Amino acid sequence: MPATIDRAGLAVAAPLARFVEERVLPDIGIAADAFWQGAADIFARFAPRNRALLAERERLQAAIDEWLGARAGTPIDPAEHEAFLRRIGYLVDEPGDFTIDTANVDPEIARMAGPQLVVPALNARFVLNAANARWGSLYDALYGTDALPGAAALGGYDAERGTAVIARGRAFLDEAVPLADGSWRDHVQGPIALADPTQFVGHAGANLLFRHHGLHIEVVIDRDHPIGSGDQAGIADILLESALTTIVDLEDSVAAVDADDKVAAYGNWLGLMRGELEERFDKGGTTVHRTLSPDRSYTRTDGGELVLPGRALLFVRNVGHLMTTPAIRLPDGGEAPEGILDAIVTAAIALHDLKRVGRLANSRTGSVYVVKPKMHGPTECAFTDELFDAVEDMLGMARHTIKVGVMDEERRTSANLAACIHTVRHRIAFINTGFLDRTGDEIHTAMRAGAVIPKVEMKKADWIAAYEDRNVLIGLRHGLSGRAQIGKGMWAAPDRMGAMLAEKAAHPMSGANTAWVPSPTAATLHALHYHQVDVAARQQARAAEPVPGLDRLLALPLAMGRNWSRDEVARELDNNAQGILGYVVRWIDQGVGCSKVPDIDDIGLMEDRATLRISSQLLANWLAHGVASEEEVEAALRRMAAKVDAQNAGDPAYRAMADDPAHNLAFRAARALVFEGASQPSGYTEPLLHRFRAQAKQSSQAGL
Repeated sequence: MPATIDRAGLAVAAPLARFVEERVLPDIGIAADAFWQGAADIFARFAPRNRALLAERERLQAAIDEWLGARAGTPIDPAEHEAFLRRIGYLVDEPGDFTIDTANVDPEIARMAGPQLVVPALNARFVLNAANARWGSLYDALYGTDALPGAAALGGYDAERGTAVIARGRAFLDEAVPLADGSWRDHVQGPIALADPTQFVGHAGANLLFRHHGLHIEVVIDRDHPIGSGDQAGIADILLESALTTIVDLEDSVAAVDADDKVAAYGNWLGLMRGELEERFDKGGTTVHRTLSPDRSYTRTDGGELVLPGRALLFVRNVGHLMTTPAIRLPDGGEAPEGILDAIVTAAIALHDLKRVGRLANSRTGSVYVVKPKMHGPTECAFTDELFDAVEDMLGMARHTIKVGVMDEERRTSANLAACIHTVRHRIAFINTGFLDRTGDEIHTAMRAGAVIPKVEMKKADWIAAYEDRNVLIGLRHGLSGRAQIGKGMWAAPDRMGAMLAEKAAHPMSGANTAWVPSPTAATLHALHYHQVDVAARQQARAAEPVPGLDRLLALPLAMGRNWSRDEVARELDNNAQGILGYVVRWIDQGVGCSKVPDIDDIGLMEDRATLRISSQLLANWLAHGVASEEEVEAALRRMAAKVDAQNAGDPAYRAMADDPAHNLAFRAARALVFEGASQPSGYTEPLLHRFRAQAKQSSQAGL
C-alpha cells in the first residue's frame, strides 16, 4: 500500500496527492489547500448519503426477493407485481409534462447523428486511436474487413479486392451525394455537378468536401497516390466523419483497483484535456509516435476558411455509486466513494480544456461531459445532480457546466426513466440503453422467482424490446431531440463487420442518434448507416408513438415449465463458464479490463464487466433453482479453464489455470463470481474482481 498524506483530514495516497498538486492544479488557478478542503467538504456531505443509497438498494432487493420467493415457480400477475413495486417505493409516480433545458451542448451531441466509441482510460494507445477516430478511411475499412465478401489476398496489394472497394465507394457516393446527371462510377475529372449543390461545402487543395445528414465526406483527389494514379477520377480515398463522440472510460472497461491505477487513468484524461497525450510503441519493428490529430482546415465555397474538428468530442465515464477506493480514506478510516472522487478529479482536469491552457480544445461550448453509469432510479440521479452542483461550486464553474449522461442500464432506472430524466433535466446530455448490464440486473432482480431463460434467448425477450423502445420514446417525449444524445449499445464482434453492416442500421432507424462500436474501423463503417437513415426525420416520425407499458418491461424472463435436457444444460454451462474465465483471467492477472476475448467457438468478442455480469448471474440463478448442480458447474469451470488456457497459449504473460485451479487467483475469482453471485450487491462483479486483482498485484510486488 502506498504511503498516505494528510490533506484536510483526508488520508490521500501519495501518488494521487502528487498528481493533483503537481500536474492538475498549477494551471487552473486553484490552490492545493483550497482543493483538498473543498474535496473534504464534499466527502463529508455526500459519502453518508452515498452509503444510504446503497442501503436502499439492498432494502428493495430484499423485499423483492421475499415477494418473488413466495411465488417461485408460479405465474406472476402483472397488476399485482406493479402494485407491489409501487408499495415498496421501487416504482415512483411519473412526473408531469416537462422538457429538458440543457444549454451549451456541443453539436456532436445535440444535433448530429453518428457513431460513438468507448475506450478504456488506462490504455493510452487505444485512447489516442479513439480520440482520433473522428475521421476514417472508407477504403481501408472496406479493404481490411469482411464488410465486403471475401478477404484481401496476402502478400501485398490485392488489386481485385481494391476494385471491389472502389466500386463500393462509388456506390456510397451515389447514395449520399448523387450527381445531377450520371453516376460517380463514370466520373472522370473536372467540375462536379451535384443533384443538390448545397452538399458541396468546400475543398482542401484538390480534395472535395461534402455534407450529408450533417456528416462530412472528404473525397481525396491525388493522382500521385498508388490508388489515385490508377483511378479515372484520381480518387485515392473517401474519408468519412466517423466517431463524433468518444467515452473515455474509468468504469467497466478498466481494472483500476488502487491509487496507482487511478492516477494512470486520470493522467490519460489530463493528456486529452490538454491536447498533449502521446504514446510511442513498436509496430512491425518500427517505433510509432502517436499524438492527437489537429483540426482540419478547408476553403469554403465563398472563399472563407472552414475548420472542422479533427477529433471526437470526449466524454469521461465516472464509476457508479457502489465502489470505494483506497486512494483516499475518510476521517473515519473508511475508503472514499470512488464515484465522488471521480467527479471531483475528472472535472478539475476538464478545467484545463475550459480555460484553454492546453494545445487543443475539446468542448467548443464550455461544457464538461460526464457519463454516470449504474444509477438505480431517480433518487440516485438526483444525488448525482446535487454532487455535480457541489463540484461546480468547489471548482468555480458556472451551474450546469458539468453535463451528465444517464446510462439506462438498471431495471429501476428503466422503469422510472422519465422521473430520472426529470431530476437532471438542466444538465442531461445523453441517455443510452445497455443491454448487457441491464440483463445482468434483470437476472439478479428476478433471482428468487425461478430459473431464467438461456443467455441467447434474452435478446429476443419481449422486455428487451419494450426497454429499447421506451428509452427512445421517453427521451423524445421529454425533448432530447436536438438537445442531447439518445444512444444504443455496443456491437460486440469487432471481426464481423459484414454482420454489423447488415444489422446495426436498426439503431438509427429506432431514432437513436448514436450507438456504440468496438473500434475506429467499425465507427467508419457504422457511419454509413447515418447516411442511409435521416435520424432527425426518424425522431420526428417516432415522437408521436405511444410508450410501451410497464407490464411488458416488468415481465420477468423466466423459463416457466421448461424441461431442460442435460445436453442443453451442459452447453449453457460451458458457454458461460468459458466467457467468465476468458475475461476474468486477463482482469486478475494482467489488469486488462476490456479486450477481444475468444468465445467458446473461438470468435473474438469485446468483453467487459457487463458481459461478465450476465454470465455469472445466469449461472448463479441456475444453481439457485437446481437447473444445474454445484458439481456440474464446477466441472464446467474446470473443463473450460483448459480451453481458455489453450486459447491463450501464445501469450507469454498468461498464467495457465487448469493445472492448479484451487491455487490460481483468476480461477478462484471466476468461481466466486458464480457461487457467490446471488449475494453480490445488485449482481455486480466489481467487489470480487477488485479483491482478487488487489491480491494478484500484492503477490506480484512480493515476487510470489
